[in-house]
Amino acid sequence: MSPVSTMQDRQARAADLLRAAGVLPVITVRTLDEARAIADALLEGGLNTLELTLRTPVAIDALAMLKRERAGIVIGAGTVLDAGHIRASIDAGADFLVTPGTTPTLAAALAEADVPVVPGGATPTEFLALRDHGFRNCKLFPASAVGGLAMLKGLAGPLQDLRFCPTGGISEANAADFLSQPNVLCIGGSWMLDKAWIEAGDWARVRASAAGAAKIVAGVRNA
Repeated sequence: MSPVSTMQDRQARAADLLRAAGVLPVITVRTLDEARAIADALLEGGLNTLELTLRTPVAIDALAMLKRERAGIVIGAGTVLDAGHIRASIDAGADFLVTPGTTPTLAAALAEADVPVVPGGATPTEFLALRDHGFRNCKLFPASAVGGLAMLKGLAGPLQDLRFCPTGGISEANAADFLSQPNVLCIGGSWMLDKAWIEAGDWARVRASAAGAAKIVAGVRNA
């Protein structure tokens, strides 16, 4: 049996996977077939790390299925709200966990989870509380609504050891601006998953938008 990892180990892994992803597509699926089609379009476009939200009844089954069927995919369970979600996600094979916000009870449970975690927050006070639990990589949500780039720049001074994955209100137009911030490891978004494209089964457009997102990451990282 492998030894249980430490919080420091898990946070280092979280930083590595976020940095490697650059862009984290946030997806919500209604059926298993839709999950396959979305994942395939994202993978073909060059995005192999995604956040699958636990907002639908099929989400856990879809996560487990994609981990079985798609080699090389990295899947985080998103919208994790409680200990039940944590257990179900880990049992399904989630590579990491993401929350939209983090209560003290949830933070304590996440700190014990033996997978990388990216807990969510929206204020300096929340991030200080997460820091006290040992978290160093956090989700800023909803990013644009709470100040966007100005908030990230403001957090950089007093919280110099924290890194962020801003999500919420990020689009193809401003993705590079967010990703260019020194305290940003990754950006989350769903612009490459336009609802009309999904409903029409226009996977070519999803694939092209995913490729565009990958190109944005490459452009920022290679600048």
